[in-house]
Amino acid sequence: MTVTAIIPARIQSTRLPRKLLLEETGKPLIQYVWEAACGATLVDNVLIATDSEEIAKTVVGFGGNVKMTEDHPSGTDRVAEAATEIDAEIIINLQGDEPELQPEQVDHLVRLMSDHPEAEMATLATPISTSSDRDDPSCVKVVTAEDGRALYFSRSTIPFCRDDDPDELLWSENPWQLHLGLYAYRKPFLLKFAASPQSRLEKLEKLEQLRALELGASIHVGLIEHPAVGIDTPDDYARFVQRQKGIAA
Repeated sequence: MTVTAIIPARIQSTRLPRKLLLEETGKPLIQYVWEAACGATLVDNVLIATDSEEIAKTVVGFGGNVKMTEDHPSGTDRVAEAATEIDAEIIINLQGDEPELQPEQVDHLVRLMSDHPEAEMATLATPISTSSDRDDPSCVKVVTAEDGRALYFSRSTIPFCRDDDPDELLWSENPWQLHLGLYAYRKPFLLKFAASPQSRLEKLEKLEQLRALELGASIHVGLIEHPAVGIDTPDDYARFVQRQKGIAA
């Protein structure tokens, strides 16, 4: 399969302005994701899709490839526009604000698509280890079939535990999985998805992956133990800077 990884990037950010260009560590935040994608052995091409001239200039400065796009309401729409003219069977959508992404995680997505030719999409999840994450609406949960196919994504605590103590289950037969926002698409489905209107469930939960399920897509979910940490707030970035200082030391 031919595989292209696309990192959608916008300059605006409500809680942490211009976060993708922050460089207290010596290089801009988005460069870390670029390097992780380039380090994946199963990816043929990596590019950053943006409508920001400033981001484009920064990317070119560290040797990255840029695709200029129109303004879009979501990163997926931006990825779809960039993918239109790309000759690739698989498109990987990576988040530019997850600087601790590992190349192995990107390769994992590609292998899922190779191992499951029936799947239009693949994504990743990790076990939930705390009751606060399990019950937090900002932490999206995914329920899968025995074969790893996604059955549903929700901000609610799914599956719901009716009879047992849910906190005890966290340490025994933990059924809860945290969905991670990395996706692989077969290109034709990505373009179909982006051209489709928001679905009923998507509007209710504000989760665009539900549109894919409502379109009848098969989404395969791979489990990993150590997810990348997203940078959303000044505190998130400060902690990331400290972790990088520890690595350098």
